[in-house]
Amino acid sequence: MTVTLGSAFEIAAAVRGGATKARDILASTKERIEATDGVVNAFTDLTLVRAEKKAQEIDMMVAAGHDPGPLAGVPFAVKNLFDIEGLPTRAGSKINRDRAPAVEDAVLIRRLSDAGAVLVGGLNMGEYAYDFTGENAHDGICRNPHNPAHMSGGSSSGSGAAVAAGMVPLALGSDTNGSIRVPSALCGIFGLKPTYGRLPRSGTFPFCDSLDHLGPLARSVRDLAISFDVMQGYGPHDAACARKPVLETAETLDAGANGLRMAVAGDYFNRGARPEALEAVAKVAAALSVTREVVIPEAARGRAAAFVITTSESSALHIDRLRTRTADFDPDTRYRFLSGALVPAAWYIKAQRFRRWYHDQVLALFKDVDIILAPATPCAAPQVGEKFLTLGEETVPLRPNLGLFTQPISCIGFPVVVAPVHRGGDLPLGVQIIAAPWREDLALRVAAELQRLGVATAPVATGV
Repeated sequence: MTVTLGSAFEIAAAVRGGATKARDILASTKERIEATDGVVNAFTDLTLVRAEKKAQEIDMMVAAGHDPGPLAGVPFAVKNLFDIEGLPTRAGSKINRDRAPAVEDAVLIRRLSDAGAVLVGGLNMGEYAYDFTGENAHDGICRNPHNPAHMSGGSSSGSGAAVAAGMVPLALGSDTNGSIRVPSALCGIFGLKPTYGRLPRSGTFPFCDSLDHLGPLARSVRDLAISFDVMQGYGPHDAACARKPVLETAETLDAGANGLRMAVAGDYFNRGARPEALEAVAKVAAALSVTREVVIPEAARGRAAAFVITTSESSALHIDRLRTRTADFDPDTRYRFLSGALVPAAWYIKAQRFRRWYHDQVLALFKDVDIILAPATPCAAPQVGEKFLTLGEETVPLRPNLGLFTQPISCIGFPVVVAPVHRGGDLPLGVQIIAAPWREDLALRVAAELQRLGVATAPVATGV
């Protein structure tokens, strides 16, 4: 029986209500992956044997009158830096394939599974998460489902592409400098980077501990909210995880954006963006009747601090691999790590000191506003293989500059939802909805309002 895959919320409601079976949903998921992934290349591993077992358990629970959970029967997949029991955790690399298989799932996989979701596989990503393009030298290029000649974005490339292509309604990614937000924007879906420390990272391969976040990607805001809610909770094995009460965001979505004080980020966020990126922000602002503009002070230096912190910490993590297996790195990644190893310790200390000051300056803005809107990327998805971007009168290296607008926010760990803006037959763009720390609920409410208005939409891509 073929079942048309809808949102995670719709699938779970149908499975829990007995209108369809988890096994039929899984069969349709498998068909969709087989039909599209040969072009997109989102998956690196499939876990269909365990998925069949899980789906059968869910159907038996429903038949017995038990509730399997709020994500009953929902297929999901994860960036392959998440530990999946029985598989080596690749983190997009060649070297990690030699690791022993993981003995248990990452904590967020366990929490989604406990809520009834069905894991179907691991997803392509940039090597060691140091990438914004989706071009992996070891597992192949992950392509944009809207037009396979274009990039999916990274480093959570497979997560964005699999959801956009309709292979799964929900995926997990990681975001250090924009790795959830960039592929969400370029692939035209919703993505959530929660507050730093909100979700435990236990059971994932790190990139930069000071900046690493985990979060969901989906084609509906409600799916983001439901998955986010079930993943929340303190994780004792992640020193950065905060003891915060669970924020029931799915229950607040219908409140909309009324009464929220909103503004558009100006100055730095107006410079370096192509007209279509600014037009996407203007379209969102007009739909929400936002006329105010604010300046995020020293955003350029915030981005510079993120660069220094990222390259210093990640290079230290990989120094032994660089010494013993240099040739097994993607050359682009290898040279970035080698450069980072030369950064003086004093620079790292200064960057961390600046980061605290910068955090406080941006936080002060939220005394007067609840939400700040900004472009997610400076342009729509570039073509596969492009190395440079022309932004205004300047030509810059493409790989780092896809994160031009995400890095200044990563540096301070504020929560962000990306809302996709589609433009007819053209490639989509994304808008960042930025809230104060621990107020993911407000960003999700605004995204839900945009979805209700039809301004932010995430249809299944038709390019594959």
